[in-house]
Amino acid sequence: MRPAHKVEGMTDQPQSPEDDIPGKPTAASRTTLSHIMTGSDTNLLGTVHGGVIMKLVDDAAGAVAGRHSGGPAVTASMDEMVFLEPVRVGDLVHVKAQVNWTGRSSMEVGVRVLAERWNESTPATQVGSAYLVFAAVDADGKPRRVPPVVPETERDRRRYQEAQIRRTHRLARRRAIKELRDKRAAEGLDTEV
Repeated sequence: MRPAHKVEGMTDQPQSPEDDIPGKPTAASRTTLSHIMTGSDTNLLGTVHGGVIMKLVDDAAGAVAGRHSGGPAVTASMDEMVFLEPVRVGDLVHVKAQVNWTGRSSMEVGVRVLAERWNESTPATQVGSAYLVFAAVDADGKPRRVPPVVPETERDRRRYQEAQIRRTHRLARRRAIKELRDKRAAEGLDTEV
């Protein structure tokens, strides 16, 4: 085995020589999806429904994951979807996404959501953000290797490091919950999921 992939002091899972895939720069798959909000996108309060924004986020992140991995990728999880400001009918929404971090078959995609009035020339305002984890899959739905992401700027390196922290927390949370459930099941408590 060769040494673990390194980016500015961070390491990924060790890779074997037969799995060696050349890295791709962050900009290679970065994308922006834009959509104008209409009356059919609103909730009972007259603002754009959060689920509409979440679908745009998932669509943009999925495009980025597919571009980076060179094939199909499926949403594994969505972390920290934050809505900062309401989006209104007539807003032009821009969903900007990029790969922040890669593992063997998974990728964290960071997404920023911006909105501006369709008929005004004022700057767009950030209205939301999210982090999603995608898994690259083959034709049989089995995990497949992804190229390492190569951060290009200081901001990209910061995002890579922050993604490592989020991954560590996701894994620790999953492990702690499993241990608690196993313990309660062994005691005959909470046998339902």
